[in-house]
Amino acid sequence: MIQVSAMHHVSLLVTDLERAKAFYREVIRLQEIERPPFEFPGAWFAVGSSGQQLHLIVHRGECLRQGGIDSRDGHFAFRVTSFKDTLAWLDRCGIEYDARPNSKAGFPQIYVLDPDRNIIELNAEHADL
Repeated sequence: MIQVSAMHHVSLLVTDLERAKAFYREVIRLQEIERPPFEFPGAWFAVGSSGQQLHLIVHRGECLRQGGIDSRDGHFAFRVTSFKDTLAWLDRCGIEYDARPNSKAGFPQIYVLDPDRNIIELNAEHADL
């Protein structure tokens, strides 16, 4: 039987590594961590303090999204400490988003796109508006 203890990492495809690294470092505020010397370009980031990671992989294939923000499309979510502060930060950074303070999910959600149109959900425990 499989017993999952945690999610270790999520990998995302990107086309411009430096642009993607800047987004995840400067907008999402993740810390870049050491990455093994694979034979293809990419970057790793720490997510929180429990060992979870985000891996960026440079890929020039046809499996990248073309559409806009669509919460029913494949995405992953980061939990943020403040809904209000996250909205203010995204506004300061000029990032387009879809905010849902009264989401049917039972917690507030914000959807954004990274530079390669990967969908990211930012959610909080409550809407501290």
